[in-house]
This record gives sequence, C-alpha cells and structure tokens, in this order.
Amino acid sequence: MSIVPKDWTPTASAIFYDDPRAAIDWLGKAFGFEARIVVDGPNGEVVHSELVLADALIQVATAGRMPGSKSPKDVGGGYTQSLYVFVADVDAHCEQARAGGAEIIQEPVTQHYGDRVYGCLDCEGHPWYFGQRVDDAAWEAANKEVNG
Repeated sequence: MSIVPKDWTPTASAIFYDDPRAAIDWLGKAFGFEARIVVDGPNGEVVHSELVLADALIQVATAGRMPGSKSPKDVGGGYTQSLYVFVADVDAHCEQARAGGAEIIQEPVTQHYGDRVYGCLDCEGHPWYFGQRVDDAAWEAANKEVNG
C-alpha cells in the first residue's frame, strides 16, 4: 500500500504569493498549470490550492499565512525556493512562458548531465527551472561519475 494519497506526488512544494489568485492565473497562462482546488479562508485569503502540470503538483497560498512564509517581493527579491519541473518540450515551454510574461534568466541549454534546461522568474520573482531529459547516456555517465 502506498503512503502517497491518490492524485498526489511524494513531494509537493508550497509556494507563497502576495496575490495568490493572480499567481494561480499567471501560472496557468505562462506555465500551463491547472488549478484542481482552491480553498478560501474566512478573510478571503487563499489558504490552500493544488495546481497540476502533467505529473507535477504544487500548492499555492497567501504569503504570511504561515509563520515565516514570504514572497520574493517581501524579501527584496531574494529567492525563497527554487523549483525544477520536467516538461515534454522544454523549448516550446520556454516560449510559452516568455509569451505569458515570465522573465527568462537562462535560455534553454543542454547540460552535461543530459537535461535540456531553461530558467525563469514568475510573476512575483520565484525562480523556476524546467527541464527535459534529452540524453539518457549522459545522465547515466554523470550519475556514475558522482556515485561510482
């Protein structure tokens, strides 16, 4: 029996935004995430949400709702986390993100470990990296180099 609930992944990052409703819309437009649930609190704040993209699951909520939770906007643009998400076509996804308003901080490039990756900042400055495995042999060689 799996310890992971149905329709979940073993890990699901929680990302905090000053304007989570706008962020949920933006993440859909720019990255292709779909909201499957949004839970409002008594004061209208987003207390929980679940967004999915293929097999990836993230949670979005209002910054400040949990002790210490902040948007990068609240810490002078510093990174409060970074996400890496696999997609089917990293170059097409990069163009979708660019058209949706993402600030591209790293154009798509094939890394020595076999992933083609690009990086961007979202509507409140959270860094995201999207990758596509393009060379399994390079991944295996890099893994062997590190792990023997």
